[in-house]
Amino acid sequence: MYVCNCNGIREREVRAAIEAGATRPAEVFRACDSRPQCARCVCDMRKMIGERGEALRYAAE
Repeated sequence: MYVCNCNGIREREVRAAIEAGATRPAEVFRACDSRPQCARCVCDMRKMIGERGEALRYAAE
């Protein structure tokens, strides 16, 4: 599934960037060698980053 239609960034690419340490949408774009255009995907990226943080928090308990 595409997260960013403007740049053709797929969900798996966003998740890979997050796994590699991206903590902000700007870092995801950098990891995917692209720039935000319409920014509609930024909310989805933030949600995915937050989900990753939640998973790590529960794993640490």
